[in-house]
Amino acid sequence: MKILIIEDEPELAADIGAYLSAQDYLCEYAGTWALAREKVELYRYECILLDLMLPGGDGLDILDILKEQGQQDGVIIISAKNDYENKIRGLHAGADDYLAKPFHLPELAARIYSVIRRRSFANQNNVVQNELKVDLSSRVVTVNGAVVSLTRKELDLLLYFISNKNRVIGKSALAEHLSGDIADMFDNHDFVYAHVKNLKKKLTEAGYGNYLKTIYATGYKWEG
Repeated sequence: MKILIIEDEPELAADIGAYLSAQDYLCEYAGTWALAREKVELYRYECILLDLMLPGGDGLDILDILKEQGQQDGVIIISAKNDYENKIRGLHAGADDYLAKPFHLPELAARIYSVIRRRSFANQNNVVQNELKVDLSSRVVTVNGAVVSLTRKELDLLLYFISNKNRVIGKSALAEHLSGDIADMFDNHDFVYAHVKNLKKKLTEAGYGNYLKTIYATGYKWEG
């Protein structure tokens, strides 16, 4: 799952990114208002960590851009402005949560998990579709009670498909989701096909109900 870290302190951004990467998140960075605006206009994220004080502009303007575009990216404000007024402004502008600096990285990770779960999975800890079950907290997938061993990217794909159930997802969108802003550097989407093929093979062998459909010349759709 993709996280955008909008933070102008390089060391803090690197510390956050290293911790979240170890938790199996794909992290991207923006250290200025202009770069943050470019990224939120071009890409989608499961969660955005937003500093309010940025070189070149006010972080709250990024929330306005997301709102104007009708995007559903989760947003957690991380700011040294630990005062009531800015907290209320941020939450009224559409942020999901507010965490004042300094903070502990495990607490940040817990809040990210909460935001993603609330936005993508209606606040559930378990995602269930008939014989298929995903425990979001432990990241364990079972089919008919038997554990299915998935790689990080395969699990990420599975959750992405389920959270976009009954929608056709193009290969370009999947490439961006798996590789972030470097997706355009690839000559083709063969790596997307390989990950989807492996995911479907493992689920099929476990006996799932064949919910993942290939849409010819377009992409894929999770039916349910």
